[in-house]
Amino acid sequence: MTTTDFIRHERSQFIKAIAKENGFDFCGISKAGFLEEEAPRLENWLNKNHNGAMAYMANHFDKRLDPRKLVDGAKSVISLLLNYYPEEKLPEGAEDMKISKYAYGKDYHFVLKEKLGNMLIAMRDQIGEVDARIFVDSAPVMDKAWAAKSGLGWVGKHSNLLNRNMGSFFFIGEIISDLDLEADGAVGDYCGTCTRCVDACPTDAITEPYVVDGSKCISYYTIELKDAIPQDVRGKFENWIFGCDICQDVCPWNRFSRPHSTPEFNASPGLADLSAKDWTEITEEVFREVFRKSPLKRTKYEGLARNIEFVKQAK
Repeated sequence: MTTTDFIRHERSQFIKAIAKENGFDFCGISKAGFLEEEAPRLENWLNKNHNGAMAYMANHFDKRLDPRKLVDGAKSVISLLLNYYPEEKLPEGAEDMKISKYAYGKDYHFVLKEKLGNMLIAMRDQIGEVDARIFVDSAPVMDKAWAAKSGLGWVGKHSNLLNRNMGSFFFIGEIISDLDLEADGAVGDYCGTCTRCVDACPTDAITEPYVVDGSKCISYYTIELKDAIPQDVRGKFENWIFGCDICQDVCPWNRFSRPHSTPEFNASPGLADLSAKDWTEITEEVFREVFRKSPLKRTKYEGLARNIEFVKQAK
């Protein structure tokens, strides 16, 4: 092993160690470069208008495919996974209003950014000057593609990253840096012939294995779409009023999911106590109090009220 290889290895092992210290479940590294395989897929996806009203998905096309355009001199992409699977799920009976598990607690953007920031401080303390940026859904970074390239899993037929040890209930963050690090290899695809996610989607958003029409997804309708929800999907939401976990819940790999260990992701006080009647009668004051630091703030009170009314009218 050359001196350069030794330094590359030692730095990579150090980064994985501090990732663990900061609570991340998995850390993988890939070489920064142009995403050749993803480029035509992204272009085709956009050409089919699968982004719907998410116009921002078409912005910065070149940056989305090449991290070196986000960080000058970038050599490595460090991908991190943080589990958010809850120990106790909120009620999901026939009458219960449902929200995605990722929204139970504090907004993950804040949690991951703090952990990634602590990692970057430790990297600079140990290594010296490091030119890097941290990312959590805050820039045109194809996080699932980079996580897959770094060996943290594969992108499943529902388009979520799947890890053989813990399924898919993860948040993904990145540190893109100018450090020359030891890259990890990608893993295989273990979806096999299974089509449970495709078959279970009530709005047929998974148009074919590995292709999701974002403009048909319940998460899109309840979070991204600001206009009225189309009438042709009335009765198909199965009481989901913020996000949707159906394709993940039916995935066999999620039998390996285990409870997270991040207190900030525990259900917000008062959330578990909301009955279906409480949801339908929720006031703006209650919304602001219960969801003060929650991802649900993204819909604003008016958006959540729209979603609840849409679901309620379908009954």
